[in-house]
Amino acid sequence: MDQALEQDRLKRLVGEAALAFVTSDSIIGVGTGSTVNCFIDALAESRIQIEAAVSSSEATTERLTRHGIEVVELNQCGDLDLYIDGADECDAHRRLIKGGGGALTREKIVAGASRRFVCIVDESKKVNVLGQFPLPIEVIPMARSMVARKLVALGGQPEWREGFTTDNGNWILDVHHLDLVDPVAMESKINDIPGVVTCGLFARRPADLVVIGSSSGIQQF
Repeated sequence: MDQALEQDRLKRLVGEAALAFVTSDSIIGVGTGSTVNCFIDALAESRIQIEAAVSSSEATTERLTRHGIEVVELNQCGDLDLYIDGADECDAHRRLIKGGGGALTREKIVAGASRRFVCIVDESKKVNVLGQFPLPIEVIPMARSMVARKLVALGGQPEWREGFTTDNGNWILDVHHLDLVDPVAMESKINDIPGVVTCGLFARRPADLVVIGSSSGIQQF
């Protein structure tokens, strides 16, 4: 099977598997990305009737609304029992790189407000050490150059995602070649740089469960 077609199949498989964690009449957090889109589509086709969803991006809000799923603001509902989202990379400790779609800040907020974070990925996202995927960092526009210099001092090679603006009105730096052997420490260092809104490392608050769609079926850890 063509690799892209197989990856799409695995995304659908793991999106459907995530339905097992959804409770009827609950308010759930929903992330952003192609794998999450498969989950949203599967949820809409299922018989599970949730009360509403808290969305991490305008794109996700549009998809949920199109399926007739009510979207509410996090400020209206407080803490959530469940957050479903994907990742660009995950390691064996359930630490993640997220933000390829540019929604990392809202994703981190919803994850932080959720008692359980279930990450759904296809097997291509599992890595031994984070960092093959460039680390997205959301920055205040006026601080872009200054933040980039600080990231170079940390050993990275930042690249401005030119022409892209986040839902929060900010910019993204994608940082290559960072040493992420200790992602918890690096997350703190980057987030402490003035002008950084947040970075795409989800290490201090990793996923509680990772569900992987693989060629041999569904795996969890």
